[in-house]
Formats: sequence, C-alpha cells, structure tokens
Amino acid sequence: MTQEKKESSMKLPITFKEFAKEPTKAIMFLCILAIGYLYIDSRMNYTRQIEQQGLKIEKLEMKIDELTQQLRRADSTLSAATSKIQTLQEMGKIK
Repeated sequence: MTQEKKESSMKLPITFKEFAKEPTKAIMFLCILAIGYLYIDSRMNYTRQIEQQGLKIEKLEMKIDELTQQLRRADSTLSAATSKIQTLQEMGKIK
C-alpha cells in the first residue's frame, strides 16, 4: 500500500476543519466516545468483582464444610459422654 492509501484508510471520523465549523457535533462525538469507554471500563470492573466474589464464596463454603464436620464430631463426642454418664448413674457409681 502506498502512503496515500494508508492515510485515506486511517481517516478520523472528524477533521479539525469540521470541528471548527461545528464544535457542538465534535464535542458530542467526544462525549459518546467517553461514555463508551466508561461503559466498557465499568463492565470490566463488574466482571472482576464477580470473579473475586466467586472465589470468596468458594473459600467460605470450604470453611462451612470444615465447621460442619467439627460440629458433627463434637455432637458425637457429647452424645457418647452423655451415654456413659447416664450408664454410670444408673449403676450407682456416680450421683
């Protein structure tokens, strides 16, 4: 490609002359670009937050499972101890 073809294919949507003639349209164009950028940026941040929250949820679920297992063990131990104490009381070994 020649230099002229490259310049014509990479032409900006608004020239400085057009900007000078109608600055309102040019500013509106810049506003649309800014709004588009902000929309994409907020979308990316939102996606990142969802991923981070997903990781936190997984960690908390693992912690809950761990605590549930400990609670079951404690409940079993308490039940066994209660049964032994009740048996000893029935035998008259303890009052």
